[in-house]
Amino acid sequence: MLNDLKAWQAQRHAELSAPDSWLGMIGLFWLSPGVNQVGCHESAVIQLPDGPEKLGDVIWQGDTLLWQPVVGAAQSLQTDLAGPPTVIDHQNLSFFVVDRDGQLAVRLRDRAWAASRPFGGLAYFDDDPAWCITADWLELSPPLDMAVPNVSGDLKPVTVTHKAVFLVDGQPVELLPMSVGEQEVFFVFRDRTSGKSSYGAGRFLKMKPAVDGKICLDFNYAYNPPCAFTAFATCPLPPAENWLGFPVAAGEQKPVDRHD
Repeated sequence: MLNDLKAWQAQRHAELSAPDSWLGMIGLFWLSPGVNQVGCHESAVIQLPDGPEKLGDVIWQGDTLLWQPVVGAAQSLQTDLAGPPTVIDHQNLSFFVVDRDGQLAVRLRDRAWAASRPFGGLAYFDDDPAWCITADWLELSPPLDMAVPNVSGDLKPVTVTHKAVFLVDGQPVELLPMSVGEQEVFFVFRDRTSGKSSYGAGRFLKMKPAVDGKICLDFNYAYNPPCAFTAFATCPLPPAENWLGFPVAAGEQKPVDRHD
């Protein structure tokens, strides 16, 4: 178990220190239908920190999304809605389009970010087997419809069909999933360490699906959301139902490194 946790922590470090890390994000630009210029000119919608005044245009027409460079042929763009998005590279910069409930935005990344400011690493609470909890997985009837906020101030409708129920110090606790898939169940929560020894906006937790009415909640795998490392993420915030009234001294602590 400890070896699995160490391997997961090493994977987290590798992801965050890589060229495509969240720490390399340098911009988030919301698109409008029509032509969205990319370049250094002050009129550009997607502002590059250096390079040509106009590199090209991102063209959004109905269900069609195109990249039309100044030099070269037009290219169809896929958003991140159904899988990995199309990435456009220019020297050390790259950008791609994300879809947030029908609103499109370009994320701009500096892939050479670590050359000027290497990743400082992650801090963790001590591994504690007591925070590996087997919870009851109970169906909600009727399902609960929620409006979950994100760091941008938008609300996303979420339908919750189950809840995890467990005991902490003899007291019943409920935790609502934000999504349930075939491979994982995704939770967003806050606790009494939030804003102190852990990230203030809360943490994420991904666990394997329930089996026979039980789900394992191993808070040693709780981790910081992307918005803990960059201002250019659109992370969901924990709903009030997932504000835990006790400290969860397990998983990742407050980041020591943030690039904006």
